[in-house]
Amino acid sequence: MANLEILISELPTLIQSLKLTIGDSNEIIEQIIPINNAQEKLRNIKKLITQELKFENVKHSAIATLPRLITQATLFIPSVGLVDPVIAEKFGNSETKISLTDLQLKIDSWIEWGYFLQAIAADILSDIQLVNQLNSLISHLSISNELQTLNKSLIIKLDLCNFNILTEQIQNISDYQKQLLQLQEKLNYIFNTIKNNHNLLNILLGVSVFYGKSSFVLEWLDDDHELIISSEGKFQELTDILNDCDFFQEQIATLIVQCDTLNQQAEQALKKIEQESSEETINGQEVEIVPKFSTPKVVRSALIIASSLLLLTFGGWKIKEQSLSLTQERSADAKFKSAQKLGMEAASLVQKPPHPLKVWQQAQNKWYQAINLLDTIPHETSVYDRAKKKLAYYQINYKFITQRVLIEKKALENLESAQKLAAEANLFVQNSPHSQLSRQQAKDKCQQAINLLEAISESTSVSVQAKEMLTIYKINYAVTSDISH
Repeated sequence: MANLEILISELPTLIQSLKLTIGDSNEIIEQIIPINNAQEKLRNIKKLITQELKFENVKHSAIATLPRLITQATLFIPSVGLVDPVIAEKFGNSETKISLTDLQLKIDSWIEWGYFLQAIAADILSDIQLVNQLNSLISHLSISNELQTLNKSLIIKLDLCNFNILTEQIQNISDYQKQLLQLQEKLNYIFNTIKNNHNLLNILLGVSVFYGKSSFVLEWLDDDHELIISSEGKFQELTDILNDCDFFQEQIATLIVQCDTLNQQAEQALKKIEQESSEETINGQEVEIVPKFSTPKVVRSALIIASSLLLLTFGGWKIKEQSLSLTQERSADAKFKSAQKLGMEAASLVQKPPHPLKVWQQAQNKWYQAINLLDTIPHETSVYDRAKKKLAYYQINYKFITQRVLIEKKALENLESAQKLAAEANLFVQNSPHSQLSRQQAKDKCQQAINLLEAISESTSVSVQAKEMLTIYKINYAVTSDISH
């Protein structure tokens, strides 16, 4: 138990590493290893918990209180003494104790979150166009900083009696308005992409445009708080970004109106200067326009996370019909629980890879069944919104597992083909030991076998066998080459 308590004290640090910074593509690559290491340590903790439950029969013993975990987790926001409420669910309810059994479930969810991040990282890095777009955005200001910069630049004092200066100021005002309109278009793109787009990668690109060089971090995804991100120590949900877009649009609209007013005053002054004779003088005066903004209007946009493969769909909350059939409600709840059970079983199967093809296929089948169950839950039921969010999660896992199945299949095919080629090469040498043509054919077969084995990924279950065969085949190839000469 002592060792287990020591490991549990490290949980906040482990969970802190289960996040993905979206910005420079090189940084995305570097984050995969820490995520894998954290998952491995979490699996070790879970293993110790299983042993503790088995040999000491302490299924309901509280080994740690969540307040202790919360205290240890202040590294998330160093300037604040507590974990931000929006990610508190990442640790649990701070007012209750947590049993070993419940802690196991939490560890499963943390490990699953790690797979989610890895799948996102893999999809980003496989899209060259997206990588280039993300890399270009790290040189741009965030929307907030860009608007702040414009705000400072728009404090203009009109010189109402100098024709040349006034003409230049009118041009400056026109340039400012163009920049404001460009920023307005950018905000429209961000808002529409986050709220209406069905592709998670596109949504993340929209968020990247919002944060620019500040970049952002994928922190957590749960049933209550949707997708939670952070940037420069500030935690936000995607709906918060939509609210910020609304607020910034109001600021821009105010600035555009003030620019119009400023421009009208300047143009009227120019006309007056042109009408006055050269002998007449114009009383100099200064007009100062300082932009002022109202308090942010908080408009909570309803947002639902769902997906197709690696996709998230955002829409309005579903209004539940009060006359809902009790039978339909019970059926939906049962499907949701069954899907969760299948998901847990699938996640448990693929722990500590590599695994044989059969294991990956079993996990793939369980994710597929879970997805089908969630996909058939009626939108009128109370669990529909939760099912849609869980569906997004499971579809990502299913895509990841499907890729692993394909990799394992390809590895097996390469192994079998290499064995067949090696056997054919051996036959050529045995049947015609003195034939130059046979020796050359045997050499070609050996080279083909070597190429197939070298293409087998180290993450597959046959990697060790492939390396052993590769050593032998290279020796055979060298011997065959010597004979042919």
